[in-house]
Amino acid sequence: MKALLSVSDKTGLLELARGLHALGVQLISTGGTARLLAQDGLPVTEVAELTGFPEMLDGRVKTLHPAVHGGLLARRERPEHMLALQTQGIAPIDILVVNLYPFEATVAQPGCTLDEAIENIDIGGPAMVRSAAKNWRDVAVLTDASQYPLLLAELQDGGVSERTRLQFAITAFNRISHYDGAISDYLSALDLSAGVPAGYSTPPRLLFPGQSNGRFVKLQDLRYGENPHQQAAYYRDLEPAPGALVTGTQLQGKELSYNNIADADAAWECVKGFEVPACVIVKHANPCGVALGSTAQQAYEKAFQTDPTSAFGGIIAFNRPLDGAAALAVSKQFVEVLLAPDFTPEALAVFKSKANVRLLKIALPTLPQVGASDWARGRNAIDIKRVGSGLLLQTADNFELQRTDLKVVTALQPTPAQLDDLLFAWKVAKYVKSNAIVFCHDGMTLGVGAGQMSRLDSARIAGIKAAHAGLSLHGSAVASDAFFPFRDGLDVVAEAGASCIIQPGGSVRDQEVIDAANERGLAMVFTGVRHFRH
Repeated sequence: MKALLSVSDKTGLLELARGLHALGVQLISTGGTARLLAQDGLPVTEVAELTGFPEMLDGRVKTLHPAVHGGLLARRERPEHMLALQTQGIAPIDILVVNLYPFEATVAQPGCTLDEAIENIDIGGPAMVRSAAKNWRDVAVLTDASQYPLLLAELQDGGVSERTRLQFAITAFNRISHYDGAISDYLSALDLSAGVPAGYSTPPRLLFPGQSNGRFVKLQDLRYGENPHQQAAYYRDLEPAPGALVTGTQLQGKELSYNNIADADAAWECVKGFEVPACVIVKHANPCGVALGSTAQQAYEKAFQTDPTSAFGGIIAFNRPLDGAAALAVSKQFVEVLLAPDFTPEALAVFKSKANVRLLKIALPTLPQVGASDWARGRNAIDIKRVGSGLLLQTADNFELQRTDLKVVTALQPTPAQLDDLLFAWKVAKYVKSNAIVFCHDGMTLGVGAGQMSRLDSARIAGIKAAHAGLSLHGSAVASDAFFPFRDGLDVVAEAGASCIIQPGGSVRDQEVIDAANERGLAMVFTGVRHFRH
């Protein structure tokens, strides 16, 4: 039995090679891999000796040879294939271990030049992987160190099973697909408007490449989609952002549904944005209660007050570990999914008897350095929406509003406490479907109007919600995700009891709305940005 080992990442290589040698497998290798094995005292045949042809062109050509590909592609059950190998003096290769030049890691480095990127495009590696994977019935092809223990274990038990060889082949083709997609993404994002960049300069890049190559791995099949007649599955990015929903662990409960996952993501993304203890309750993709507190329990109790009716059967997210006190409070209502960075033993004990409640533990991303990427901050950099036979891509709405961004446009200045409420309301409005109107006070939502065709109707609904919950809107802060096109929307929130408003501004009737705010004695600030969420 022969194994060809040619890896860029040497993780676990020596342990694998020692295990193969102990099982009587003949080792063949290339370049640096061969030297490493020889230094460890392992007998190894260099590929150049196998092919009778030296490596050339700085290693660009070394395994592109019939002695390699014939040994990988020959079907053992076909006499004519085996006769052809015998005639040409080619031996079958039974195991191929290859990982590719680190193209993805290279182009991710700041200042990566075009020549550096091109030199890290592997040619021989993918060619061997494809040959071995095509002939999976006879060849085991490994492309990741995590596969090494399984290979050795099965060899020790008598041989690599057909199922394992096929799974290795599938993983191999997936790896090649990802690798080629990364190359395509990089090259098709080069901005050639000023000509071809010099070889050792960092080429300008387009934000959106000429070809988009989405690459995701399936986490699980789902019982159904949004409705029972629809089929669905749950996928994640190959390299998920830290603290993203897909990185979570389900501790208990029924299998997550399509709608559970969508609502859980809305709740988790919203709650992650607060630095102090916070709770977010989501129903049908919209926050129906959001609040801050000194503890998780207090944050939950305040959030629940906003809309107890809608909170029934909702998704609840915390940005602090869920303790026993908070768990007891939550357990008094019907909840579908609970998300938190952790659950104390007391909290787990509370829900042990509620076996259907889904508990998701998700580690919050660590505080990144200033200027860190969206990915490092646990956020999508690009949003994708499917349309008929196409995609809409946009940069994600990751703008973080600061106090210094606010422009006071009314005669009355907001107080520091009002500014806190305005910024809180603005952060919540970002996660409410347009048109969005959010009333807040003292770090909690009071009324949420979401998803109406008219901003005026959203304002009215928010007021009705607060009234149904028995909450007073007197002195509240109001956020509108987009500008008020007329003064009527402002009049509605003023009559409901609002004392201050935060909105983007930018309407041709801004002055009319400002005059209305002054007339009613309201403070109003403009953000200069809006938060449409469709």
